[in-house]
Amino acid sequence: MSKRRVVITGLGCVTSLGLEIPKLWQALMAGQSGIKTITRWDTSQHEVKFGGEVSDWDGGPNLDKRDAKRIDRFAQFALNAAIDAVKDAGLDFAKEDTWRCGSIIGTGIGGIEEFEQGYKKMLEKGPDRVSPFMVPKLMCNAGSGNVSIYWGLHGPNSAVATACASGGHAIGEAAECIRHGTADIMITGGSEAAMTPLGMACFIALKALSKRNDNPAAASRPFDKDRDGFILSEGAGILVLEEYERAKARGAKIYAEMRGWGQSADGSHITAPDEEGRGAARAMQCALEDAACRTDEVDYINAHGTSTQLGDVAETKAIKRLFGEDLARKMPISSTKSMTGHLLGASGGVEAIISLMALQHGVMPPTINLESPGEGCDLDYIPNVPREKKLKTVISNSFGFGGHNVCLVLSKI
Repeated sequence: MSKRRVVITGLGCVTSLGLEIPKLWQALMAGQSGIKTITRWDTSQHEVKFGGEVSDWDGGPNLDKRDAKRIDRFAQFALNAAIDAVKDAGLDFAKEDTWRCGSIIGTGIGGIEEFEQGYKKMLEKGPDRVSPFMVPKLMCNAGSGNVSIYWGLHGPNSAVATACASGGHAIGEAAECIRHGTADIMITGGSEAAMTPLGMACFIALKALSKRNDNPAAASRPFDKDRDGFILSEGAGILVLEEYERAKARGAKIYAEMRGWGQSADGSHITAPDEEGRGAARAMQCALEDAACRTDEVDYINAHGTSTQLGDVAETKAIKRLFGEDLARKMPISSTKSMTGHLLGASGGVEAIISLMALQHGVMPPTINLESPGEGCDLDYIPNVPREKKLKTVISNSFGFGGHNVCLVLSKI
């Protein structure tokens, strides 16, 4: 049986650069950084004091304040972005068979803010004062669960937790549900809100973060020789996937086809990538094979590009390994984490949206703060200024702690 085709018909986001897709895209085209000094909590005891914070958030514009208090910040992000994505898709679930509609949303960490607050309350006031909402708020499936509950969806519903690959992984798994006929519509992507005192302290302890407190906007500098770590960010990127013939029949706006995806494992280290990029190259190879797409058909790569010493070199090697030296050097590549920071489990969702916008507008976003490429970073990373190009097929990479590698292939219809 041939697999059914999957298309993207709706998009929604929550980022430090904006809560609407047009605002996010405008900021990216302007080379604007969403990285700034943290204001939500006291950073005086933290070595790193900045990140990609979503400002002025009080549950989000789409949620009643009382309802928002019942879910953790990461699930608020997911649900707000999902509501925008469903509106964008022009869907009314009251008219749909909800047994054939589902949700798969990834997160790397889940409700860490609720965990922190609940543990603090237990220590200060005793275990009988812990909130009955604590478990439903902190669990990793709270994003997908609340999305499903909001519309009464009864189809496939799960959460993916593969660290920074979670969002991309969720999109791939959601596409499979449609391809194989278990669903017709899927709400998918990633959400994360780990920029808390504990979350920040954990990544500082790993020595994973940039310490450029004096100039946060210049801190995320993928592939640059002066990069010194990634920048912790928060937010969500949610997509609506539909079966192609169904979307076409209802006259839906179609952004692109989810043409294929691939995944692999490094199998080598819990936090460091395979230094030769073998796992990342394998994920891209599997994605292109799944999409029946040749390497010379790829027009642009939205890189994982975290601004770490090991990761940026490993991804560069992976691209060369798969595409070959000559084709790799002609391939336009950029890391939009230079502007958004690293949204961990949400990054795959947000970057899939950015890749779709690049397809729509025929413009590839830049890698800002790239002044002098670092050793081993010798490809075309679209430094500092966006570039126009007619795009047909793009790929989006997401790699995560644990050695998880995911690649998505997106093509114009």
